[in-house]
Amino acid sequence: QVQLVESGGGLVQAGGSLRLSCAASGSIFRIQIMGWYRQAPGKQRELVATITEGSNTNYADSVKGRFTISRENAKNTVYLQMNSLRPEDTAVYYCNADGLRTVTTPDRRGRYWGQGTQVTVSS
Repeated sequence: QVQLVESGGGLVQAGGSLRLSCAASGSIFRIQIMGWYRQAPGKQRELVATITEGSNTNYADSVKGRFTISRENAKNTVYLQMNSLRPEDTAVYYCNADGLRTVTTPDRRGRYWGQGTQVTVSS
């Protein structure tokens, strides 16, 4: 059974930094894309950043130049380094694994979500 477990959220002042981590576990063969999404109260979930197996990255305009996504393929882990945080970055951050194939079902690609981690930026 595949699980994604996030860590690293918390409370930080504006201008501060946080680093989120997400580890995928289970009989994983490959993960095509890993990423981070966020959802603020009363708003829809939105993309923050994604990274492919080949380390191609994509960022939301609102976080470009402040956030950096990275991954360790051998550990099925993705990170999000968040610098220069702003109050509007406050949200629950969700880890996502897309195009995930397991050892037992290598021809099937699935999409999985973590449980979310709260990030709160105070002004």
